[in-house]
Amino acid sequence: MATTDAFVGLECVDCDATYDADETNRCPDCGGILEPSYDYDAIDLERADLESRSFDSMWRYEELLPFLRETAVTTDEGATPLVECPTLAEELGVGRLLIKDEGRNPTGTIRDRGQSVAVTAVAGRGGTDVALASTGDGGQSAAAYAGRAGLESHVYLPSRSGFSNKAMVNVHGGDMNVVGGRYDDAVGAFEEGLAEHDEWRSLQAFSTPYRHEGEKTTLFEIVEQLEWAVPDAVVYPTGGGVALVGGAKAATELQTLGLVDDRPSLYAAQAEGCAPIVDAFESGAADTEPVETPDTICGGIEVPDPVAGGRVLEAISETGGGAVATDDQDVLEAGVTVAQHEGLEMTPSAAAAAGGAWELAERGEFDGDETVVLVNTATGNKEADVLRSYLMSQGV
Repeated sequence: MATTDAFVGLECVDCDATYDADETNRCPDCGGILEPSYDYDAIDLERADLESRSFDSMWRYEELLPFLRETAVTTDEGATPLVECPTLAEELGVGRLLIKDEGRNPTGTIRDRGQSVAVTAVAGRGGTDVALASTGDGGQSAAAYAGRAGLESHVYLPSRSGFSNKAMVNVHGGDMNVVGGRYDDAVGAFEEGLAEHDEWRSLQAFSTPYRHEGEKTTLFEIVEQLEWAVPDAVVYPTGGGVALVGGAKAATELQTLGLVDDRPSLYAAQAEGCAPIVDAFESGAADTEPVETPDTICGGIEVPDPVAGGRVLEAISETGGGAVATDDQDVLEAGVTVAQHEGLEMTPSAAAAAGGAWELAERGEFDGDETVVLVNTATGNKEADVLRSYLMSQGV
């Protein structure tokens, strides 16, 4: 497997054991999450180096990724726009508000970044099959990248997943398994399938070390697009926390390399009907407790028992951020407001970031001169029917 010069392997975040890149799942010793590790002293990367490169793909940050760009399974994911939203900034009472529009990735979701790296890892070690459970977007993305790499994909989706996700898994040639119930039921069915097939390689979030590694590039781009001015706050819609954990690592790496002096405060935005991160944060707990009866329209972030909940809490604490939950009506209203005032489309799950930002503003979290970035994790046309139904319920 061709790796970049500074990549030194995988390190367990729990027991500190180290492994080479061929170990693509959890730590064999303790079952902990594996993290790609780098020799940062071996990386000679200046702002000018990046500014001289074409803004064409997340793989322009090759030095800070495990695999060589020339070997990547890629459809030019990343390089998404950071859109200034002056009307929303005025409504929130902040200096600047921008939306990082990840809905413009190849399959319409931030998940493309992580699946590009994760599928590259499997293909590079001669794998034939990949599998995962997903709330929707990650499964569609996995099927797309597996198809590009010539791999078979096995995707487990809860029955409540959107029609677009289900349809496109099939269109990309994936083996789609619709599981009755919710996300946890899909995870159970996936785990049974994985146990029965030795040739399957897991693309499950935080089972593979590489999905959050790919999604960290979102924050690299945000900072560079702001001309190296670190935003005061970045708000992520959060289910399992893949993007947020990746963002925290990216912020640390930018500091370590001397590219920036500060880190942004990271915020996890959830729906009130399924908010284990928020519950743990508000109680001061070090890890999350499962939500027994999740109930929210935001199916993309309805993850009642996030396996990396402790890491999400650590990330928001270390960056001086927080966690916030809003009810479904406020989330839907926020998604509509973004579309009508700024022309950008967010799924209801992604709109939790906007709803969360509104709630943070109402709590007095912002002083008035901050630069706030919302991460739009998926394009609104994946669930346009949900937003339209909400408008109809309001008599529009």
